[in-house]
Amino acid sequence: MKNIAAEATHDISNCRFCGSRLARTFVDLGVSPLANSYVAPDQLTRMEPFYPLHAYVCEKCFLVQLMEFETSENIFSHYAYFSSYSKSWLEHARAYTEMITRRLRLDASSQVIEIASNDGYLLQYMKQAGVKTLGIEPAKNVAAAAIGKGIPTIMRFFGVKLARELVAEGRTADLLLGNNVLAHVPDLNDFVAGMKLVLKPHGVITMEFPHLARLIEECQFDTIYHEHFSYFSLHTVEQVFARHGLALFDVDEIPTHGGSLRIYACHVDDDTRKIGAKVAALKTAEQRLGLAGFDLYDSFASKVINVKCDVLDFLVRAKRQGKKVIGYGAPAKGNTLLNYCGIRTDLIEYTVDASPHKQGHYLPGSRLPIYAPSRIKATRPDYVVILPWNLRDEVMEQNAHIREWGGRFVTFIPRVTVGE
Repeated sequence: MKNIAAEATHDISNCRFCGSRLARTFVDLGVSPLANSYVAPDQLTRMEPFYPLHAYVCEKCFLVQLMEFETSENIFSHYAYFSSYSKSWLEHARAYTEMITRRLRLDASSQVIEIASNDGYLLQYMKQAGVKTLGIEPAKNVAAAAIGKGIPTIMRFFGVKLARELVAEGRTADLLLGNNVLAHVPDLNDFVAGMKLVLKPHGVITMEFPHLARLIEECQFDTIYHEHFSYFSLHTVEQVFARHGLALFDVDEIPTHGGSLRIYACHVDDDTRKIGAKVAALKTAEQRLGLAGFDLYDSFASKVINVKCDVLDFLVRAKRQGKKVIGYGAPAKGNTLLNYCGIRTDLIEYTVDASPHKQGHYLPGSRLPIYAPSRIKATRPDYVVILPWNLRDEVMEQNAHIREWGGRFVTFIPRVTVGE
């Protein structure tokens, strides 16, 4: 099946992994600002840069990806996302620490290095377990919070250059981990090559990232934004690691971010690690789903358009009925959805967020004002749209009081759902 729309774009970019020419569209979400570029009040009269949000799929390795329009330094050197403001994410980090320290028998002699360690949300639990920790976090404002918790943190981007410096200093990893960072890396080969260098001969890598299969099946198009350069299946990520002398020996399917993978990797010549049955089982499941063929990718865009139409239909009907609609959360995924659908304050009046780092600012593009959650009770909305739908249960539990005046929760992904 030929992809005529993709052929018409005359794209000139190449796959960031295998170098093949990119010509096949996965989905075109128009143009959008950087999803985490929140607007300060004194910037409201300034122009915002918008960039194409056009995802392609490589016809050779099946890596779904965006082009790089802004450097990592401009995107991540100062960051608005602090992991510790999500209770469910903290619990996820605590449970992971308990599991992996037991599985790998980590102790005071073990070195754990986390890439994109954010505000120390996870390494604080490693520290409590008595394990040596080192965080690598390029966002200086976020890294400062980790240092304040007593977590040694290098304020740098990770790659081969930093890996060589760490090796020269004798700082290599028994456990090298990264949660939701692999997608954020524009130079994918340099990043994975660096991991190979800094890993001890019998060390283990764990990486967590949203699973492309779930993105497609659940129409999670809002997880596509410029800070996410790549979107992975097990099929593709295995190729990436193998190219750099790393083998995947286990995988977990986990519920975070709407359905993610946690992969376990080691050096290819590490004979202490045997490839588990879950790796083969998931590869077979991906093949059955069609992740190594084109029909699944080619049909995604039409599903996205249907969701957009349903979202706008709901909001327009609510407006005509005189209903007050507000948002909950200021996540990057919400900004993709709002800008793709053309939603402004005429349809959703404002949003709230628990992070004081976002309060008092405005969402990029849509310019929805961001308030503290206490505003919900003061304005008594009819509908609260949960933009971080992956935290739906947590948000509903924390804001159950909206039912006092008949307020209802709404999610838009994978379809418009109005709850009680």
